[in-house]
Amino acid sequence: MIRTATPDDVPVLHALVRELATYEKALDEVVATEEHLAQALFGDRPAAYAHVATADDGEVIGFALWFLNFSTWRGVYGIYLEDLYVRPERRGGGHGKALLTELARICVERGYERLEWSVLNWNTPSIAFYESLGARPQDEWTVYRLTDDALARLGGGDGRGAGA
Repeated sequence: MIRTATPDDVPVLHALVRELATYEKALDEVVATEEHLAQALFGDRPAAYAHVATADDGEVIGFALWFLNFSTWRGVYGIYLEDLYVRPERRGGGHGKALLTELARICVERGYERLEWSVLNWNTPSIAFYESLGARPQDEWTVYRLTDDALARLGGGDGRGAGA
C-alpha cells in the first residue's frame, strides 16, 4: 500500500500536487513542473523525499512529500511533511494513515524526534483526522513566509535588506 516514490512516479506526483492545489483553492499558485519535482526528489542532491500510496492494482492514489528539518532545542533532525494527499474518491481506505505511519516509522527508526506539518485552518476534515492520530496544533506559533518580490528584495545582494 505504501512505497518509496521512484522517478517513474514523477508524472503522477505532479498530477497529485495539482489536484491538492485545486482542493486548497490555489491551483493558480502552482508553478512546479515535473522537471522541478524530478530534480528535487531524484537529482544530484535530492532535498526532498516522497512516498506513494497505491491501490490494490498498483495505481498511485496518494502521496506524502517531505524533507528533513532540525530542532536546535532537541539537537536532532525531524521530518517536515510538506504535502499529504489522497484522492477524494479513495479516502477512508487507510492510505493517509498508512503514509503518516510510514513517516513516523522513519522518525523512530532514525532517532528523529518530530514529525510536523501545516494544515489550513478551514480544512476541518484533515484537522479531525490528524487529531484522531494524536497530533496537536502548535497554535502559539505563526508561520511567516517570504516569496516573490519580497524575497527578491531581501535577497537582492545589495546587503541592505528590505528595510534598508
